[in-house]
Amino acid sequence: MNTSIFTPPEIPTVPIKGSPLTYPVRRIFCVGRNYAAHAAEMGNEVDREAPFYFTKSAFALCPSGSSIPMPPGTQDCHFEMEFVVALGAAAFEVDENSAMQAVFGYACGIDLTRRDLQAAAKEKRRPWDLGKDFENAALIAPLTQAADFGTIKDQAIRLLQNGEIRQEARLSDMIWSVPAIIAHLSRYYHLEPGDLIYTGTPAGVGPVHAGDTLRGEIDGLAPLDLRVAL
Repeated sequence: MNTSIFTPPEIPTVPIKGSPLTYPVRRIFCVGRNYAAHAAEMGNEVDREAPFYFTKSAFALCPSGSSIPMPPGTQDCHFEMEFVVALGAAAFEVDENSAMQAVFGYACGIDLTRRDLQAAAKEKRRPWDLGKDFENAALIAPLTQAADFGTIKDQAIRLLQNGEIRQEARLSDMIWSVPAIIAHLSRYYHLEPGDLIYTGTPAGVGPVHAGDTLRGEIDGLAPLDLRVAL
């Protein structure tokens, strides 16, 4: 018997490359300033003592191939290309040596950011929620299972805006590795299947405009394509 006062929304899911099954999303964690060059371009120093995070709602997910409107309430929305890790097993207080056992797969992702709202929040030392967590703010391509992707090493990560490369780096440039991130997060959360981790963006972030096409690429993964409607 349904006792809800309205029909609850369906749980967001992500396609899995080569499978008829989908991956239901529970939570989205995002790592801040995980590439030194990006931290520098934003005028920040890298905190090498520990990674830090912000979160997005699972309902902020937007699949590859979408056409979306410009986000409301901003005059300066930026793209941030990211390597996304999808967990397929529980992890709580794990160490780096065992952390990768929790990984299901990987995907190309883009963290859209209302930069002007984020900057205003930073200036007042307030949370970043208005700048980071909004509809269509977590773009994602189909997942590639970890066994098919292989070892995370120096795969290229890049973003093209209207066919021109804006961001380009290597996964080996990340300050905090994937096992280090999972191990650290697992000290504070009971990580579960369905949790996504956006692992940070390289340098070269920039504004999105109406009519733009964005393409995110990481060697060995399905690309992410997006159009911003006029």
